Amino acid sequence: MASLVKFDRYNLIPLSVTSLCACPCRPFSKRTLTLAQRSPKLKLNVVLHGSASVFPVRLTRIYLDRRVVAGVARAEPESLDESNAKEEADKGDTLPTVKDSLSEQEQQHKSSQLRKRIVFGLGIGFSVGAIVLAGGWVFTVAVAAAVFLGAREYFELVRSRGITEGMTPPPRYVSRVCSVICALMPILTLYFGNIDVSVTSAAFVVVLALLLQRGNPRFAQLSSTMFGLFYCGYLPCFWVKLRCGLAAPVLNTKIRAGWPILPGGQAYWTVGLVATFISFCSIIAADTYAFLGGKAIGRTPLTNISPKKTWEGAIVGLGGCIATSVILSKIFSWPASWPSAIAFGFLNFFGSIFGDLTESMIKRDAGVKDSGSLIPGHGGILDRVDSYMFTGALAYSFAKILSLLYRV
Repeated sequence: MASLVKFDRYNLIPLSVTSLCACPCRPFSKRTLTLAQRSPKLKLNVVLHGSASVFPVRLTRIYLDRRVVAGVARAEPESLDESNAKEEADKGDTLPTVKDSLSEQEQQHKSSQLRKRIVFGLGIGFSVGAIVLAGGWVFTVAVAAAVFLGAREYFELVRSRGITEGMTPPPRYVSRVCSVICALMPILTLYFGNIDVSVTSAAFVVVLALLLQRGNPRFAQLSSTMFGLFYCGYLPCFWVKLRCGLAAPVLNTKIRAGWPILPGGQAYWTVGLVATFISFCSIIAADTYAFLGGKAIGRTPLTNISPKKTWEGAIVGLGGCIATSVILSKIFSWPASWPSAIAFGFLNFFGSIFGDLTESMIKRDAGVKDSGSLIPGHGGILDRVDSYMFTGALAYSFAKILSLLYRV
């Protein structure tokens, strides 16, 4: 049942009155309706169901012994007749509640976000797969572009109000220079074959820029900037070393017999390509299974850093990650043994969840939900690549050690 307050001839304002709610099948006990404000010019008339009379009452309180259909207050000197009162009461019954309208808007927003997430997720997945397959300069430039965008988002988070309350952020020109240096580090890694030169040069340039700035340099500026170089520049370089550095062919692969056309030929499928492909697929499986498991059976929070993550979801994600690694290892015949495939899946899961929680900690201190709005339905670039930050170093170390031990 809806109650209406009318202050002129045209505007109806819904009035939420919990004390007027009653079961239609039986009368209710005496209830009291108290008006929020008094006005000497306001005349309140109450229309009772089944009654032909419309009578005025006091503005302060209304005592009702029968089932109330609507209360109509009119700022007019004349009283309402029965037909107008019933018409306005019927209109009031058809007004949607605010809660229902908000819930419908929320459902529409969630469905729209889910569609965007699926469409852009599939587009990103196919694009990344093609880039990984291409390798070389195509893969390196793509990593450099992602690093540049991620570094820009990181330094914007560092300059956010939630973080700057407890520290002094680096100057904006230092942040921009550092973003460019981070983008150059993967390219220098491919050119020189290692990361030492790029990291040392970047650290020297950043420290010099901080020391030459106006005012007094702060240690918080140095620490946040150096972590940005490590997090956004140094760690992604291991993906370049993995994909482009480990060029030994996987000689014992059996996929040629099952696939009529093998892109690039047998020698093209190197340890770096197979390890990168398995690692990417394992990370995607870990995130997907952890999300589905948390939604289905998640009960126990994993950590306060990210309250939505649960232990149940993490266990399901670990199982999905290991299963994906084992299945793909049998397809590509790398790693050659079951224990090695299980260990590789465990390392991929550990690196992905560690990177995810690290970025969640940064966003929590910054007081934001997403690192940016670059990808519709997904947030910023850091929101998509956080699981890959630490995983590249673990995957490269595992593949390197395995290559040395088994001569794969």
